[in-house]
Amino acid sequence: MKGASCGAATDRPKGVLILVENLPVPFDRRTWQEACALHAAGYTVSVIGPTGDGCEKLYEVIDGVHVYRYHLGLEASSPVGYLREYATALVRSFVLAWRVLHRHGFDVIHACNPPDLLFLIGGFFKLLGKKFVFDHHDINPELYEAKFGRRDWLYRALLAAEYLSFRTADIVLATNDSYKRIAITRGRVDRSRVFVVRSGPSLVRVRRVPPDDKLKCGRRFLVGYVGVMGAQEGIDCLLRAVRHIVYDLGRTDIQFVLVGGGTSLGEMRALAARLGVAQYVTFMGRVPDDELLRALNTADVCINPDRANEMNDKSTMNKIMEYMALSKPIVQFDLTEGRYTALESSVYARRGDDVDFGNLIVALLDDPELRKAMGEFGYKRVRNELEWRYQVRDLLTAYEALWPQAPGRRHETPAA
Repeated sequence: MKGASCGAATDRPKGVLILVENLPVPFDRRTWQEACALHAAGYTVSVIGPTGDGCEKLYEVIDGVHVYRYHLGLEASSPVGYLREYATALVRSFVLAWRVLHRHGFDVIHACNPPDLLFLIGGFFKLLGKKFVFDHHDINPELYEAKFGRRDWLYRALLAAEYLSFRTADIVLATNDSYKRIAITRGRVDRSRVFVVRSGPSLVRVRRVPPDDKLKCGRRFLVGYVGVMGAQEGIDCLLRAVRHIVYDLGRTDIQFVLVGGGTSLGEMRALAARLGVAQYVTFMGRVPDDELLRALNTADVCINPDRANEMNDKSTMNKIMEYMALSKPIVQFDLTEGRYTALESSVYARRGDDVDFGNLIVALLDDPELRKAMGEFGYKRVRNELEWRYQVRDLLTAYEALWPQAPGRRHETPAA
């Protein structure tokens, strides 16, 4: 029997129910990697989340993980819309949790925010003897401020919900050291119950594939981006940098490809047209992995235009590590966690300076030797330090803290 049964009264493997609302699985990479790692370690794993493109089935088993889904409706873009969305997700997740309990059983509720309201489900099932794990993906008060530019009653409500999530949790999973500090200071969680589990890429999924020069639209260079098209992602900053590159620097030999969907996709397409750069920017939208990898492998430089704010400064962006896994040099604004992740695989523009961002893109494209050295550094850092297989050990160590074990009994770490 694997370590998942350690501390159990019977030989039944421990069961984990993961709740996620932000993205469907397996599209939500961190959540899916956690689910697969826990299953490989011997846990019985179920996931509840929303439907989405390519994830329409209400129930299916994928790689041994039970996946339950609910219809959520349109993606919210306003505070009222988010409240409606989160209330719907909370009710439907609670109903499905009972179904999972009766069909498969579970010992742990593992809640991935946003929203920070899932502690209500976790707290209820704690009354029935279950454990609660708060997997802190986003700092939602800062995310709200980044989206709507204010600190009003809803901002304070988000702080309260975050605090209650921390206080309800038996353990907290933080995606980086900045988030760990928030759990300890703002959430008043004992540091012994906070575990850093980074969102490292899998080199099996993020892999090299042949480039597709058609994506360059006949131009010499391609600059790539993958991520959400939202207010805080800085796509408007990027488009202004593109305008500077084309009209101020006279560089018409560069094509930009942007992969990803979101509430601001239509708005960003319209902005590109108003700035006169639509022909230099390809918006691919949300696409399957094969198309995403084809675009990133074709890119000469990859970019992260996240604007400087408290949310982005303290958050680790998965796209940076995916660029590094493909040996791509990076241009981004100078943010704390972005610099910690990329180190010498990136150059860093002055915060909020679109012109400097554009100048660095052009300088990097014109220096192939520097691009090669930066790409090699980034790949080695992912392969030797940041890849998901290194994070699995931290995840399983965190789960061990839920059930004190007899000496000598440890979880088995699944093979990479």
